Amino acid sequence: MIDRKIRIDIENALDRQPAVAIIGTRQVGKTTIALDIAEDRKSLYLDLESYEDRGKLQDPILFFSQYEDSLIILDEIHRMPELFQTLRGVIDKGRRKGKKTGRFLILGSASLDLLKQSGESLAGRIAYIDMTPFIALEGAPDDVMKLWVRGGFPESFLADSEKTSFLIRKDFIRTYLEREIPQFAPRFPAETLERLWVMLAHLQGGMLNATKIASNLSIGVKTVSFYIDLLTDLLLLRRLQPFYANIGKRLVKTPKVYIRDSGILHALLRIRDYQELAGHPVIGASWEGFVIENILSVVPHGTKSSFYRTSAGAEIDLVLEMPDSEIWAIEIKSGLTTKPRKGFYHAIEDINSTHNYVVYPGKEEYPISEKIQAITLIAIMKLIDQLK
Repeated sequence: MIDRKIRIDIENALDRQPAVAIIGTRQVGKTTIALDIAEDRKSLYLDLESYEDRGKLQDPILFFSQYEDSLIILDEIHRMPELFQTLRGVIDKGRRKGKKTGRFLILGSASLDLLKQSGESLAGRIAYIDMTPFIALEGAPDDVMKLWVRGGFPESFLADSEKTSFLIRKDFIRTYLEREIPQFAPRFPAETLERLWVMLAHLQGGMLNATKIASNLSIGVKTVSFYIDLLTDLLLLRRLQPFYANIGKRLVKTPKVYIRDSGILHALLRIRDYQELAGHPVIGASWEGFVIENILSVVPHGTKSSFYRTSAGAEIDLVLEMPDSEIWAIEIKSGLTTKPRKGFYHAIEDINSTHNYVVYPGKEEYPISEKIQAITLIAIMKLIDQLK
């Protein structure tokens, strides 16, 4: 059992709100952590994928009234989205009785669908917690490379061999193609959708061009855009937006695209272990995406993330605009050489960044120049985590 940093955030949210929604992909550990929290409270667990448990909620108001003193866990809430309207009345009635916090723990696998349903009916009554796969701060420092290769999904990371880990991730991909995605979208051939997903993997860290993708797949641009949106809403894909500021430069305006979990990226590209990754052209973009996901998992609420690139070649892999108005510029290197590109120096002058780092897979931290520091992934995550 790996201790999840997010647990304390969930428990604090339960202590201040009547409902808390944990949002994350399938197999990320939502149910495990919810049941672990439930061990310390009077609680009831309902799996809404179970016909039996859905049957218990034929009259949800009556059912919930029998468990007013319990934490009710509703797993896979998107199976019964109509419950949100009921929850509003139940929560408001409970508030009048003095039962103001810790009533419902809601688990969902789709951010947009969940936010839309709950946002319309539970405003001011719910807190949202984004649950990521395992991050570097949750394991031993020596596990960072293993985490990069296998990704952060618990079963994949903790598998007894590289082969088993790879097969678990292949099964994960097949489950999404054949079961999960069809729940949220019109019927679309799984084979074509897999080709789209693999194509996005080959574009890791590159500029998103839906028109070119559509042409290569011989399908419509609107269809490609729809499924890219869906993969993003299912927390499988990240579109990193370009930095914008009125600084008199010609800035790139197209988002960059990343498969969010590095292990899923490698499975899509049939990369089974580090030896195969080391010789693959995606290695630099893979490390870049891995570092970005880990850093964004610990940034303070309200942080704006982007990348910076000009037509003249000035570039920053990750820009963090912190809530305190400080700007962090982060260059990401997959090798042990930490010397930044010339464009990085120009870019940090353009945006007037206050903190400048090169994140690399080494073990030492040292100054590269008066303004730029070489740093490990774990070290920069700890620096940012302390800002919360």
